[in-house]
Amino acid sequence: MKARYKRAGVVVGGVAVIGIAAALVLNAFRSNLVFFFTPTQILAGEAPRARTFRVGGMVKEGSLKRHDLTVDFVVTDTAKEVPVSYTGILPDLFKEGKGVVAQGQLGVDGRFVASEVLAKHDENYMPPEAKDAVLQAQQAARTLK
Repeated sequence: MKARYKRAGVVVGGVAVIGIAAALVLNAFRSNLVFFFTPTQILAGEAPRARTFRVGGMVKEGSLKRHDLTVDFVVTDTAKEVPVSYTGILPDLFKEGKGVVAQGQLGVDGRFVASEVLAKHDENYMPPEAKDAVLQAQQAARTLK
């Protein structure tokens, strides 16, 4: 075999290996990618039905109901509200009127079934996405009035 054919075979093999590696990395990235949506976006139909995503905002005052390990509450961005159901132990800092981000899937009944709930860590912290969402919802509510 000529050296030229050997070099061409090595180049083609190298390109194939790089292509396969890139495809595997992109597939892993896509399967672990979790998007963030506000209650307003969810109710507008922008959130996926069969994929995991995050919803964030404030826990509505008076909406927290406990049933053994299952907790029902409402997440609001001050404009719209989404009911959330979570089975498990909530973070210690989880409270009504405070910021929260829940990860899970939207049920067929419109209820968000959370697999994970994240609470803020101090008095002034709110996830940047949730803070932006609350500000946008407040601005939208002002323009409608």
